Amino acid sequence: MPYGRDPIVSLNRPQLCLVAAVATALLSALLLTIPFAHFRTTGTEIILPAYASAIFVLEIITSALLYTMFNVQRSSALLILASGYLFAALMVPGWAITFPGLFASLGIEASLQTTATIAALRRFAFALFVLGYALAPASNLTVRPAVRIIIQSVFCIFAVATVITWLITKEILPLPVFMEDAHHVTALWSFVPGTVMAIYLLSIAVLIRRQRSSLDIWVCLVLFSLVIELTLLSYISSGVRFSIGWWAGRVYGLTAAGIVLLVLLAETTTVYSKLARSVAAEQRARQNRLTAMEALSASIAHEINQPLASIVTNADAGLRWLARAEPRIDKVHASLQAIVSDGHRANKIVSGIRAMFMKGAQERVPVDLASIIRDVTGSVAVEAELAGISVEVEFDPRTPAVIGNPVQLRQVVWNLVENSLDAMRTSKERQRKLRIKARPIDDGEVEVSIQDTGVGLEPGTEEQIFEPFFSRKPEGMGMGLMFCRAVIEAHGGRLWTSPNLPRGAEFHFSLPGAEMTGPDRGR
Repeated sequence: MPYGRDPIVSLNRPQLCLVAAVATALLSALLLTIPFAHFRTTGTEIILPAYASAIFVLEIITSALLYTMFNVQRSSALLILASGYLFAALMVPGWAITFPGLFASLGIEASLQTTATIAALRRFAFALFVLGYALAPASNLTVRPAVRIIIQSVFCIFAVATVITWLITKEILPLPVFMEDAHHVTALWSFVPGTVMAIYLLSIAVLIRRQRSSLDIWVCLVLFSLVIELTLLSYISSGVRFSIGWWAGRVYGLTAAGIVLLVLLAETTTVYSKLARSVAAEQRARQNRLTAMEALSASIAHEINQPLASIVTNADAGLRWLARAEPRIDKVHASLQAIVSDGHRANKIVSGIRAMFMKGAQERVPVDLASIIRDVTGSVAVEAELAGISVEVEFDPRTPAVIGNPVQLRQVVWNLVENSLDAMRTSKERQRKLRIKARPIDDGEVEVSIQDTGVGLEPGTEEQIFEPFFSRKPEGMGMGLMFCRAVIEAHGGRLWTSPNLPRGAEFHFSLPGAEMTGPDRGR
């Protein structure tokens, strides 16, 4: 993943506004501090260990987060910045322990120049690390495993920091004279903040020109805070330790140490929340796909059951005709033809259901609903007669054709008719009547209604019956009406139900007429 494209370090306008606001607040605090910078404080030395501990913890955690980002992005710039924070953190304990008079009661005494030398080296090193981060290319390191690189970097930084601290505290080499006494600096010290601030400003210029990521902008804010810190420590307070200006500079240093950490924590939390939402959305999408597959399988099983039952019935009839003393070849031939017809119908049903679940696979041709209704009622005529059900068809001759998939629309009519027949078989009403009407309605649409005098619908189930796997039949799969609504809605229509007073139910579906499916539809 290219550095700068990761969401943790993506650049955006709200972050720029926030950086500008924080920088303005830091500058305002500096202006308020200047009049009181030379005032000395007493008894504040005891705060220094807490300050050093806070700086150490903040920089160690920041380094760990940056190493974690490097493990993901393999950016050499992140590796350099993480190493810089780690080195700066590891130099803090030596600086605090050797601070003049701070741990004298514990018998820890160091030379006057030890603390200042550690501080100078720490500032120079961090400034150079940040400059290296600013100048590092955006390319990723892919040669070696990231974990191995991190371990090697941590080991090397720890070893170098330990050796340098040991050399300074043991005064193996002569130390530069930075301090006149425990509170005042020499003229040589002014070279340290001036040079370090120049490196900071150079790094800021490079980072602003590059603007590769929001992390760059936040590092600029860190450097800006450190520039203010050095200005307070070395110039405004004249380098006098424990003055208000000196302590104000330490507060700026503490702020600088926490800026990147807070940003990384906030951005990481944001990224993980987005990731959690993405995972949840993926799980929902996966569940929806599984539900769709279940619905497809159940729809195929439900719709194919009818032609399969017809195939079995015709095959059984053919076998009986063959088993007679004088086989009726003509009857067997008719049964076989019916089997072939049912087989083709089953194939078309499967293809139609599959097309319904596949975008762009829908067959759309002019369909004569009168022909479909006559075909379905003719197929169920014997079944209805045996159940004592009369079938009436009312078809308005003005009814236009519709554009759709004939196999799917036939299956819709078949399912609705079969549902009505089933409802009347279990009804105790003596008058059993199935009435099918088709007529044109407003806006050029066609409405088909199927009325029965069966048991009717339970109150409150008018919409529930169209949900998958909902059925009041012990042997029902609850897919027929779901399939019907899906087909009708895929054809730009709608399917609904209403009571057929005084008894029974009425199903309606409407479809746009053929003249509505042209380019002018919906204008």
